[in-house]
Amino acid sequence: MTTTRQHPYARYVALGDSQTEGLGDGDEAHGYRGWADRLAEILAAVNPDLTYANLAVRGRLTAGIKAEQLGPALALKPDLVTVMAGMNDLVRPGFDAARVAADLEEMFTELTAAGAHVATVTFPDIGRIAPLARRALPRVLDLNARIRAAADRHGVTVLDTFPHRVTTDPRLWSGDRLHASPLGHARIAEGMADALGLPGHEDWLTTLPPLALVSVLGEATAEARWLAGFMGPWLWRRMRGRSSGDGREAKRPALGAVTVPARERA
Repeated sequence: MTTTRQHPYARYVALGDSQTEGLGDGDEAHGYRGWADRLAEILAAVNPDLTYANLAVRGRLTAGIKAEQLGPALALKPDLVTVMAGMNDLVRPGFDAARVAADLEEMFTELTAAGAHVATVTFPDIGRIAPLARRALPRVLDLNARIRAAADRHGVTVLDTFPHRVTTDPRLWSGDRLHASPLGHARIAEGMADALGLPGHEDWLTTLPPLALVSVLGEATAEARWLAGFMGPWLWRRMRGRSSGDGREAKRPALGAVTVPARERA
């Protein structure tokens, strides 16, 4: 839904990893859209003069995002920045929530000091998305608490996904259970617009119709397919010290105009 009230933003820059790059919403042949692109479209529907850059690169840890993306972001002199980081750290051995939060807070500090309004995201209960990740709940709770605290210290807007059950609905996630589906990316964009105070986007929390019940055998089969098709290759890359982002660059490194889909124009 498009709002008609003007917002103050003219230069939006997105920082992050694969979620912000847009994986799960498009493909390698035609490109990825993703929630940050969708948010830019929401903003541009209200202010056609908005320019947007997306510096996110898949596979990046929070320290890498800070090292590679913070400087270029500051050089673009944005008035709005979104920072989504931490999930790639969280799922790795040796996760250090304090270190990740410190890197996030350093980005918050420098971006807000430069005059940008910053928005960030907490993470949902990933164990409800991928049952094998249930043991990660204490990590999610710890990191989310630190994100909220750092955001509060710097006046950063937080899209708090964890408290809302709809954020773990499987229909909002792609088959790999790591990236949002097109519907999920749309919901994140709507949620961020709502968190930023744009009216008309409150329905991002609307629950979906109940799913059909799945048998125990069906659940086991789905888990086996996921392990073979997605988790196995991910673990193999980790064992070899490889990342899905090796050799990749930001898809939209410079500020540029945003094309708003016709159905979303005011």
